[in-house]
Amino acid sequence: MNAAGKTLNPMQLHILEMMSYCQTTQAMTELKNVLAEYYAKKVQEEADRLWDEGVLNAEAIERIGKEHWRTPYRSAR
Repeated sequence: MNAAGKTLNPMQLHILEMMSYCQTTQAMTELKNVLAEYYAKKVQEEADRLWDEGVLNAEAIERIGKEHWRTPYRSAR
């Protein structure tokens, strides 16, 4: 169980199992890069789909680029 009291899903367990085969920092870095490339490809495919459907356009991308995405911090009192 994780800290929130939930069990890991099958994908999370599989990733943990794969990580157990990483015996070096280089192997871990390579696996992390493969996963990052996979998700980057998925994001690009979804963006392309949204563009083709007219949901996403240059104006929307410009607006997204100007968004403030950081977590708001509460002032210390």
